[in-house]
Amino acid sequence: MPAPIPNRVHYHKRDRELELGYPDGESHRLPIELLRVYSPSAEVQGHHPSEAVLQTGKRHVGLLDISQAGRYALKLHFDDGHDTGLYTWEYLHEMATHQQAWWENYLSRLERAGASRDPGVIQIHQV
Repeated sequence: MPAPIPNRVHYHKRDRELELGYPDGESHRLPIELLRVYSPSAEVQGHHPSEAVLQTGKRHVGLLDISQAGRYALKLHFDDGHDTGLYTWEYLHEMATHQQAWWENYLSRLERAGASRDPGVIQIHQV
């Protein structure tokens, strides 16, 4: 069954969240940081899962623009300059409905790498 197509897309600038509303009344708000760190672009995902690049320092990232790509996706233009990758309706719905798992996976990957969500932060580990 194909993912539903949102009939409403709204960027909440202050909260840095993208809201997707669906015809059946379902609604999801996705943090822009989550959208950025899981960008479907080759720059972030690579061409194979082993090539994925962990995104760090994206806690305060926002959006400059949103454009529709045909009838199947959104193109998000982030204020850190990233604007590649198309967010298909399926990808957005999967992220929205499994948001907690995606978020926990991201935080776990950051911790394992000794990295931070904050820009310009260097983690110091005791040896």
